[in-house]
Amino acid sequence: MFKIVKKKKLNKFVVQMEILAPLVVKKALPGQFIILRVDDNGERIPLTIAGINKELGTVKIIFQIVGATTFKLNQKNEGDFILDFVGPLGLPTDISEVKNICIVGGGVGCAIALPVAKAFHDSGSKVTTVIGFRNKELVILEDEFKNISDSLVVMTDDGSYGKSGNVTIALNEMLNYGIRFDKIITIGPSIMMKYVVQTAKPYEIPVIVSMNSLMIDGTGMCGCCRLSVWENDKYVTKFACIDGPDFDGYKINFDEVISRNSIYRDYEKHVYDKTCNLFRKIDND
Repeated sequence: MFKIVKKKKLNKFVVQMEILAPLVVKKALPGQFIILRVDDNGERIPLTIAGINKELGTVKIIFQIVGATTFKLNQKNEGDFILDFVGPLGLPTDISEVKNICIVGGGVGCAIALPVAKAFHDSGSKVTTVIGFRNKELVILEDEFKNISDSLVVMTDDGSYGKSGNVTIALNEMLNYGIRFDKIITIGPSIMMKYVVQTAKPYEIPVIVSMNSLMIDGTGMCGCCRLSVWENDKYVTKFACIDGPDFDGYKINFDEVISRNSIYRDYEKHVYDKTCNLFRKIDND
């Protein structure tokens, strides 16, 4: 059992928790993830490690309440316990010496981007960060990014905060202006990462994408997180859990990824609604 030490709402749909897991803390590096299970009847879901506190032995996770498991997790409070918390899993992000890097995050993907941006900042890189959200109410972690970014641009789709438009607009403006990055790392919805890659391609800037797929075991056996990666003039199957989650963005078959991610959408909504109704019934009894 793993204790929830802290809980904080970042916005209406996004929650931050700190979980007491000292053994995970000992090995965790930026870009890696954990797999958790709320209770005996729960499904296994991956969540990226959003930060660690070595002194307290806690792991920070940030999640969006979009499905049955995240709904159940949000019902837990400080002092409560979750059943399983396994990690760190996946390969850490390569924090090799880069003079000028751009981090592009979208929505709750910004929670994943933050520890990566901080690692590059701490290593001495110049960090430019672009973060995007649908509207002002959904903006998260702005102050945290300010503290570790040499330049920060906040975008909202509806223009209610920061600059109006999506993250690729800001990135395209920088590149058109003549700013060149040694590397771009983008983390967020698959469709966003696809267009970040397309925006950077004419400038031949390396782009790393974080493929946060559906997962069950996190060890490459279930095959849920498989994706097609272009190697040696053909697509080969890779697994985000053991070969990633970071990949060369130019080699990913994004159309396949986007299609696969939508397969369970209707079923996920059904289970989410069923879980919500169950908790409402419990509250009313």
